[in-house]
Order: sequence, then structure tokens, then C-alpha cells
Amino acid sequence: MYQLVLLVHIIVAVCLIALVIVQQGKGATMGAAFGAGASQTVFGSRGSGSFLLRLTIGFVFIFFTTSIALNYISTEQYKQVKQGAVKELSVPALPKIPTR
Repeated sequence: MYQLVLLVHIIVAVCLIALVIVQQGKGATMGAAFGAGASQTVFGSRGSGSFLLRLTIGFVFIFFTTSIALNYISTEQYKQVKQGAVKELSVPALPKIPTR
């Protein structure tokens, strides 16, 4: 279960990074330098704001959900290991040292 949530978390993190890099910031004209004013023609005349923004929000929600799930799973596993280790440990008897 932990590995599955971790895999989803990593995939979502990579997708989120890619989406943030693709989006154009407010007032950013670096994309227009390469296309000579046609930087928003890929997503239509209105631009990519609405679609990419909703997609980013979805990935952010999944990312935070998997972060909380990973924290919960690891905490529960730690509690089980800690309780099991305390119950299984026994105090060994001290060896008797011969006296002269």
C-alpha cells in the first residue's frame, strides 16, 4: 500500500512540476520571443489559463492527499514497529562475575 501511494505521489509531483513549467506567468513575454507574438496559439486565442489551471489544481489536490496518506501510513507503521519491539524485548540476565 505504501509503495503504491508513493508511486502515485512521485508521478503526480513530476506532472505538477511539468505543468508549472509549461504555464506562462503574468506579464511573461519570454514565450513570445520564440513565436513572435503567437505564443498562445497552441491552446487557442483565449490561452491555456483555464484548462491548465484546473489541471494544476487537480494535481495539487492529489499531491496533498498522497502527502497526508504517506504521513499517516508511515506513522502507523512506526507505531506498530515500536509497540512490537517493546513487547518482544526482554532484559537479559547479567552474568555473574567471580569475586576473589
